[in-house]
Amino acid sequence: MRLLLTVCVTTALVVTQPLTATAADRGPHGPVGGALLTGKPTVVAAGATPPAVQSSAYVVADVDTGDVLVAKAPHAKLRPASTLKTLTALVLLPRLKKTDRVIGTDEDAGIVGSKVGVSPGLKYTVDLLFEGMFLASGNDAVNALCEHDEGGVDGCIRRMNAKAKELGALDTHVTDPTGLDADGQLSSAYDLALFAQAGLERPDFAKYAATKYTNFPLATKGTYQVANQNKLLFTYDGALGVKTGYTTLARNTFVGAARRNGHTLVVTMLDSPHGITTDAATLLTWAFEHYDDLTPVGTLAKPTPPPKPAQADKPQAAGPLPTTRTVDTPVHPVNSVFAIPAWLWAAPAILLLALFLRRPRRRRH
Repeated sequence: MRLLLTVCVTTALVVTQPLTATAADRGPHGPVGGALLTGKPTVVAAGATPPAVQSSAYVVADVDTGDVLVAKAPHAKLRPASTLKTLTALVLLPRLKKTDRVIGTDEDAGIVGSKVGVSPGLKYTVDLLFEGMFLASGNDAVNALCEHDEGGVDGCIRRMNAKAKELGALDTHVTDPTGLDADGQLSSAYDLALFAQAGLERPDFAKYAATKYTNFPLATKGTYQVANQNKLLFTYDGALGVKTGYTTLARNTFVGAARRNGHTLVVTMLDSPHGITTDAATLLTWAFEHYDDLTPVGTLAKPTPPPKPAQADKPQAAGPLPTTRTVDTPVHPVNSVFAIPAWLWAAPAILLLALFLRRPRRRRH
């Protein structure tokens, strides 16, 4: 009997644990943006057959409507290389004053990867550093901008991860704002499309992304010309630029956009061996030509407003107690049987166990 009661109590305690976390993690409606947008290496399109390209994952979407027109493994988590700088820009642009002057450091100059030429002791405007970041993909410019902001590089990383969640970019995890192949640094073609959409809504982001040339100061005297690494700007009619990337592990990555016939389309590509500009142009041209025939296969997620900062306590006028309360975290519907408090389920079994396990008092003779 004692063994049976022990089993009953254990079962009651296990059953009463929350069962919604795992289900919520999977998501009730499939992948973000629609059920067709999976991480599988298959092309998803409706209305026309897209051309073959070499990238392992890509997305073509209308940034105005949010419609995803064609996709291949859009949620595959891959290394983004310098296309991650689109998210870096989204975080830094609203926080830094363009006319501020930043003094270059040894840390800036000694950073790994692509550089625009930030020299220790020289002064640069924030505006010029953003140009160096977008056009030359300068990791030195990124480091200088991050260090000019509160919290430095670590603060920027925290804000980038928070911004990704706000935008619905749940495939993205940031560990280095330059986009280098840091451990755990991942994104997806879908998330890059979200960053491009949010960026092109900002006039300053759009201006930097579409700038073809700038002049950057030399360490000694004079300047040199920097050309935008996004070749789409120079070869494709209606191109709006955005960002390219490359590392040994990520291979070629790409975010490009163009405007034709009243439509603004973005193309994002990850893990491409070569010819990425040509492939991007091919996909864009196909999407523009077949735009009216295409049926969207998904949508770009709408941003979630960031939580409001906590306000200092203020005396409030007395009034009736509220009858409802607001919950900041999402509430997932569950069967009402699991809404009963855990102690209420376990209480009867515990009481029975206590009753049967209690030693009887010794009778007096």
